[in-house]
Amino acid sequence: MQMTAAAMWLNTVFAGFDQNVTATVHRLYELAGDFFSPFMEAVSFLGKDGIFLIILSLLLMLFKKTRRFGTAMAIGLAIGAVFTNLFLKIIIARPRPYADESGFYYPLWQLLGQHMESDKSFPSGHTTAAFASMVPLFALGNKKVSWLALVFAVLMGISRIYLVVHFPSDVLGGIIVGTLAGILAVLIAKRLPEKWYIKDIFKKKGRGECSDLAG
Repeated sequence: MQMTAAAMWLNTVFAGFDQNVTATVHRLYELAGDFFSPFMEAVSFLGKDGIFLIILSLLLMLFKKTRRFGTAMAIGLAIGAVFTNLFLKIIIARPRPYADESGFYYPLWQLLGQHMESDKSFPSGHTTAAFASMVPLFALGNKKVSWLALVFAVLMGISRIYLVVHFPSDVLGGIIVGTLAGILAVLIAKRLPEKWYIKDIFKKKGRGECSDLAG
């Protein structure tokens, strides 16, 4: 199997870390069988192509009270997607854990449903998207409840390890990229004009406003 120098470096330097963390996560399966599998598959599904997170950010942008959250989420998702999918995955081109049929991960992957992924492994796109969108929610929201956003992001990363579609170091990379994207998104969102956040997009224009536009 041909690999880039960067992928070989990751596989060498993080070999022990990746196997130890994967083995630890899979103690869940050893202890409870398939009990956790549907939950992990559901969490992972919510990160597929970022569709759920994109829809959530757009819904939050519809309303003035939540527009700041939705805007920062959308910006974070965009930044994370660009760096992950257009640069890092292409440049590093790390194969998925299950690509080596004689390796440590292949039997675990067969056991956990044999979920196939079409792109490269590093960093985890699901984890990047989760942190890129949830970090803004945590930063801008009420800390009494916004910590749940980070719990969701962490669960996303764990689900990818559990399903053996990512090395733990892929998830770690996604956490770093996603967190940086989320922080940058918060900074950008805070610099946007305030009129964007207070605009009532559902308010119908009156006749006077319409005539002014027509004139």
